[in-house]
Amino acid sequence: MAGSLSKVKQLGRYPSLVAGLVVIAVLVGIALYAVIAIPYPEAVRLWRGEPGVWDESPRNAHPIWWDWFTRDRLPRTIIVSSQDEGEVHVEPLDDARKLVEVALPFRYAYDAFPGELTLFTWVTGGDQRTPISVSWDAPADGTIVLREDSVREYHRYFISQDRDLRDRLGVVPHRGLFADPQDAGSALEGVYLLMLKAEVPQDAEVEARLVVYGQVHGPFGTDHRRRDLTVALGWGAFEGLRFGVLAALVWQIGTVVPRAVSRRHKGRIDPLFQRLTDVHMVLLALPILIVIGHLSPGIGVLGVLIVLSLLIAATRVLRARFLPSTGAPYAGPARRSSTMMAAFLPSFVLVIPAFVFLGVALALFFGFHNPVLPCWGSVLHDASTHHAAYMGHYYKLIQPVVLLLLTALGFGLVGYSLHRIYHPMAETAE
Repeated sequence: MAGSLSKVKQLGRYPSLVAGLVVIAVLVGIALYAVIAIPYPEAVRLWRGEPGVWDESPRNAHPIWWDWFTRDRLPRTIIVSSQDEGEVHVEPLDDARKLVEVALPFRYAYDAFPGELTLFTWVTGGDQRTPISVSWDAPADGTIVLREDSVREYHRYFISQDRDLRDRLGVVPHRGLFADPQDAGSALEGVYLLMLKAEVPQDAEVEARLVVYGQVHGPFGTDHRRRDLTVALGWGAFEGLRFGVLAALVWQIGTVVPRAVSRRHKGRIDPLFQRLTDVHMVLLALPILIVIGHLSPGIGVLGVLIVLSLLIAATRVLRARFLPSTGAPYAGPARRSSTMMAAFLPSFVLVIPAFVFLGVALALFFGFHNPVLPCWGSVLHDASTHHAAYMGHYYKLIQPVVLLLLTALGFGLVGYSLHRIYHPMAETAE
């Protein structure tokens, strides 16, 4: 007990240990925030991305901090609704009908063009199809009629995908409608207005919402399905740390305890472990994993990896640490307990990031991950599948990689410091 207390008092002497604990605390804080702010059912619903969940989120938008490294002011998403900033004017007509005019004004104060434009309309209590007219008023070019059509009760007008409008403007609509007449390559700042006109029965109601999608969104950006990567990276921290700690615990129990028992009781157990380790050192693990991955993808690969990890050559180092205490006849229970802790704790901490990287590799290369809940590996897998680096979406690669490096740094500093605390003679020898 006194020896353990003395080890605790020595913690302040190692700045690397304090720095590692701070990094680990940050990762744990991210994981706890994700679990508390986004409960599991909500995280599953958000990541599935069913229709209507991410309709107002931009596609492949960079994080907010990306704007710090650019000269231009990148646009944020602007949402204008008839129930908020919009204005609704009603004019009675003949035959118990009325003309509803919905004005959706907004100020655009960015240097770059938006990513997309979409108009959402709702007509309640109207006819099966309602005739509408959509026009656009720019600060310099005046009024442009975007579309005249008849729509159903709920309609989404993807302005950026309107081919007829693109042919008239000569460029994609979300660029042509915001282009500066003096410089077509830059966006014109000012107040814009989208006007919606609809003829409906007297008891009908018309609502409209215009979404001007930005190029930056949220602290971590969005993916190709408009999903906020905050969900993926936050829950990925929780899933990664949970998998790393549990796998490291199983690994430690499967390596340290059997070898401690085998050295204590000797007999045939210790030679058996040594021969199995020799076999594993001769065989190449990668061809075995490829074969198992084709024969039994998913859980088969994970099972083989766990079994092989229990027989790695490094376990001989753990075995050797028990030799001094078990070989001495005067070694008491306290001495054996201290030796067990010295062999268990540093290696346990150091192996956690290895299993975190293993979980990411399984998701990235083998597709083995929770299909309804994201992780860092699934983010990297999606980024690789959709050519994020080629498309310029570097944030999809940078952010999970930085979190992985922080995981390795934090646990590495703590594990190395614990090794120095429990093995001061090795530090002196160095």
